[in-house]
Amino acid sequence: MKKRFSVVLFVAVVLGLWVPPVIAQSTGSVKGVCKDRNGNLITAGTVEWMSIDTGRKYTIKLNKKGEYFSLGIAPGTYKVTLYDPDGKEVFHFGNVPVGLDEKALDFDLQKEQAQSAKGAGVSPEQLKQIQEQQAKQQKEVNTVKALNDKLNLSQQAAGSGDYDTAIATMTEATQIDGTRDLLWFKLADYYRLSAPKQTDPAEKQKRYEMAAADYQKAIDLRTSGPDAQKDPEANSKLAAYYNNLAEVYAKSGKVDDAVATYTKASQLDPTHAAQYYFNQGAVLTNAGKVDDAIAAFDKVIAADPSRADAYYWKGVNMIGKATLKGDKMVAPEGTAEAFNKYLELAPTGPYAQPAKDMLTSIGAAVETGYKKQKPTKK
Repeated sequence: MKKRFSVVLFVAVVLGLWVPPVIAQSTGSVKGVCKDRNGNLITAGTVEWMSIDTGRKYTIKLNKKGEYFSLGIAPGTYKVTLYDPDGKEVFHFGNVPVGLDEKALDFDLQKEQAQSAKGAGVSPEQLKQIQEQQAKQQKEVNTVKALNDKLNLSQQAAGSGDYDTAIATMTEATQIDGTRDLLWFKLADYYRLSAPKQTDPAEKQKRYEMAAADYQKAIDLRTSGPDAQKDPEANSKLAAYYNNLAEVYAKSGKVDDAVATYTKASQLDPTHAAQYYFNQGAVLTNAGKVDDAIAAFDKVIAADPSRADAYYWKGVNMIGKATLKGDKMVAPEGTAEAFNKYLELAPTGPYAQPAKDMLTSIGAAVETGYKKQKPTKK
């Protein structure tokens, strides 16, 4: 028994001598601080260490102090890239060695830019100007993003009928940058749209007043801004501002102001003059200013002869000038023609039956083929 035990022990020892030892793989660590071109900490984004030898990647997030740190980086040569939160490359280093100790690699974009400028023969003063311009551009990018977020949030709130939230959000936007006419225009829109929902007459009037004031701010900025003349759509945008301002005047009972403002809109944007004159005609109709309303609808027809409702409302105002001769209603010349032109353009339109009723009331026939060209006989 002792002999057999000795043989087994001997064999085990011999086999043990031939088993290769498992060697632990040693790794290093990396760390660094990231700063932008203005010397500010970059607190969002990632740093990627990619092995040039194996292609293996280590992705490390930046913390709120602009730092990154990671253990377990295999020794080798790496390409190290800084990415912004959207995954866009900001800067990279090539051929960075990593050993078994700790490797510190900072991203100082201000310093890197200065070195690049020096190599390109850029003077310190020129570099300063470049950095200031870049800082200005970055600030603009950040501001535009913040304002777009506000615009989207306010639009969502307004879409759900929550105008108070929309107003509060756009007020915050004007506090971020009060030099942009679009912000004041949207804020005015929300005041205007929320006013009819108010049960308190004083609050309703207050919101119309706020809307008017903010539309005027938008108009002032649009006309005096440095980029106003560069915008090929400047006049059409300004006309839209005047159109909405005119509506506020009309709903506030300021008929003359509304009429004058609609006229400005039509003069600024002749391609949409028919709409602006129509709005003017509607205000004058509601105010009982018959002759002025007829004149406004004539302007609509001159700008857009195919606009059916302009003929109908012209006819309605002309009916308002009708007189009675005995039991017969006598309407001004052209009244029947206006209603029949409406029926020609919109035979099944929303005012088709009222137009026919109006024609009947003045003893005129419905001419379904009004002024249509008859075929010539051969």
